[in-house]
Formats: sequence, C-alpha cells, structure tokens
Amino acid sequence: MTTSSSERGVGLGMPQLPAPDYPDDVRARLEADAREIIGRYPDSRSALLPMLHLVQSEEGHVTRTGMRFCADLLELTTAEVAAVATFYTMYRRKPSGDYQVGVCTNTLCAVMGGDAIFAALQEHLGVGNDETTADGKVTLEHIECNAACDFAPVVMVNWEFFDNQTPESAKRLVDDLRAGRQVDPTRGAPLCTFKETARMLAGFPDERDGAVDATGGAGPASLVGLRLAKGDTAAARVVHPRGGGPQDEPRDAAPHEPSPAEHLSSHDAPQETSASDPDHPSPASESDGPVDEEGQ
Repeated sequence: MTTSSSERGVGLGMPQLPAPDYPDDVRARLEADAREIIGRYPDSRSALLPMLHLVQSEEGHVTRTGMRFCADLLELTTAEVAAVATFYTMYRRKPSGDYQVGVCTNTLCAVMGGDAIFAALQEHLGVGNDETTADGKVTLEHIECNAACDFAPVVMVNWEFFDNQTPESAKRLVDDLRAGRQVDPTRGAPLCTFKETARMLAGFPDERDGAVDATGGAGPASLVGLRLAKGDTAAARVVHPRGGGPQDEPRDAAPHEPSPAEHLSSHDAPQETSASDPDHPSPASESDGPVDEEGQ
C-alpha cells in the first residue's frame, strides 16, 4: 500500500524564485566596496567572509539577495555561499535589532550569574533566544564564550564588552539601549549599531572621532597568564593536599602572601556561590560552621 505525498505531509509547491537584485544605486555602492575587499586576497573566494559582513551591514542580516550578490561577484554558486552563511552564527539569517545583546552562558560566566542574567533579560524583554523586541531595538542571544572569563559574567552588545554584570545592571543596559540613551562599554570602542559593526567586520575603518584610540586593558587573571607565558613565575605556595594535613614548608622559606593580581587555586578560600545556582548556596552563608580548605 502506498501513500500520497499529501498524506506523508510533503509539500510539492513551486520552487523558490531567484532572489531579487539590489536596486541599481545600492548594488553600485556595494560592488565598489566588494571589489576593494576582493583585491585583498590572492584567491577571490577568500573574500566571502568579509563580503557576507558587507551585505549584512546593508540590511542588518544576510538576505537571499545578499547571498546572490556574493555568489555573482565571487563566481560561486548560491549553495556554496549559503553553506558558509548558515555555518557561522555571526551572520544573521533574519531581521535583527540595532543592538545584538549576547549573554555568555559558558561555564564560568554561567556559575558566576550568566544563566540568571539571560533568564532575567528574557523575562524583562519578553523575547526568547535569538529573538528581537517588537521595537526592533534589541536582539537577545546566549553566547558560548565571550573570551573574557576574568570579567565574568559578561554581556556583549554588538561585540563590545560590558563586564561584571548582574541581572539588574543588564536590565538597565537594555532599557537604555531601547530608550536611545548613551551607553558606554566597559572597555573598547564606543558603541555603534549592528549594521555599523558589520561594516567594520568587513574590513572598513571606524571613522568616528576617537573610536580607534579607545581601548581597554586586560584583567588581573589575564595578566598573570601573560606573565607565566613569558617565564615570570611567582614564589611557590604550599597548600593542603586532599585528605591530608599540611605539607612541611622548607625551614628557610618565608610565608608567601599572594597579591590580588595572582591567580588563586581551588584550595583558596571558597567564593560565594552565584545566585544563579540557588540549589547549591554558598557554605559560607550557612549557619553550620566554617568550611574546610576544599570549600566543601
């Protein structure tokens, strides 16, 4: 016994028509920029990634028209372009807001409060992951890692850093963005729109006064890693082994007091558990006495 396509839930509609082209003036402007991008590479197809950012800067996301434009200039098929555009999450496939708000939910940011921030913003904005507010201002998404663990929990807006956030500070941040109030990143260049950011990622300079000179320093944990990579080692610290007593220190060794910039180990005094993990409150906040050196 066979079943029809309609019974199997398979649609046999008309094939999708080719994407429309850009208006002549828009295409001429984009093509001039695209030729500049292509000229940077010995093989034209290597220009695809920045060209996708270029077309994204035009409409705020990578449209079928944008993919067709890239395919035409790079002599690729639209399928080849679509395969790249759908692989990388920095390319938006649907209309998005002026401000892309990304909350890091990877391990360290999550346990420091990233999960709580993301949940609070979803409720506050009334949107889910990868959704945009009705006013078209903010698109919310969770991000696996913002590469700023020493500032956890971190929120990024159009790839600019907002460090050491809390649910309340993050809600104030998105409220200011939606109201059009000035918002300054913790470090780095002044904030701009998502389309402007996309053009910079395509390789074109930021022409705003003072934007290029703006910068930000690394945190203490990053600087410790840099010093270790250069061969600068701190004095050895003596810690209690698991399940045993304290190790004997050399008689002539002076006690080492770590500076605030030194990287601390898991044997140091436990930090408070984040409010994002209410099922595992900090032992230090309980009334049943002090914790041991393992933080248990």
